[in-house]
Amino acid sequence: MREIHVGRIQETVRDLCIRACCELPPDVLAALEDARRREESPLGRELLGQVLENAAVASRENMPLCQDTGLAVVFVVLGQGVRLVGGDLQGAVDEGVRRGYAEGYLRKSVVRDPIFARGNTGDNTPASVYVEVVPGDDLRIVVLPKGAGSENMGALKMLVPADGPDGIRKFVVETVERAGPNPCPPIIVGVGVGGMMERATLLAKKALLRTVGAPNPDPAVADLERAILSDINSLGIGPQGLGGRVTALAVHIETWPTHIAAMPVAVNLQCWAARHAEAVL
Repeated sequence: MREIHVGRIQETVRDLCIRACCELPPDVLAALEDARRREESPLGRELLGQVLENAAVASRENMPLCQDTGLAVVFVVLGQGVRLVGGDLQGAVDEGVRRGYAEGYLRKSVVRDPIFARGNTGDNTPASVYVEVVPGDDLRIVVLPKGAGSENMGALKMLVPADGPDGIRKFVVETVERAGPNPCPPIIVGVGVGGMMERATLLAKKALLRTVGAPNPDPAVADLERAILSDINSLGIGPQGLGGRVTALAVHIETWPTHIAAMPVAVNLQCWAARHAEAVL
């Protein structure tokens, strides 16, 4: 049994929060550069150039890519051979978020009561933590700061098996079309299919963490990803919603076994600032 003190988790989450909010991963930058080359609209190319310049300045100056530094969504992959000591996991993650958002001068966006008072917690906690237990003795942490502009444009629909791939395709494209400029395109489209409704929505968010444009390993699902991406980029929404060919950088579909009578589909949109950072302890 390998012991990991929760203090290391606090330090790691603190660092990941700041890095994720200030630096785009290399695959996202490469996808944006490729989008600028492919974009046929002169205004669209100019906007993508501004997006890339913004990313360069943010990284160089260690400043947030966007003023909405998001709610901290944290995925923890915990090896079953790991024993945490010195405290609990949620508390350690929250302390890391608290420190990261304070020391990184990141906007605090969490309200404790979602219905009535809506008072800000003042430190961007609690984080949304999702834990997966796997064999091994490593601890992997991924921090995904999720802003509301793109998150608010997500959707869930309980399709039935008879709707088939065409039903999924139609729902995803309609969701993006309805979102229009609101999620700050070019976007990444995460799609979760299967499980029950809560699993589908989690799959859709996890899909955003894939290397941009990396196809699903199932050839049939990969074909569906390409077809939906083509449909979306034919909508004409374009960069920042001002017209053009590149509305989405990628469509990522993740699936899970489901009930014989069910086919839940969730869509989670991610703006061009596809921020996330990870570490392994």
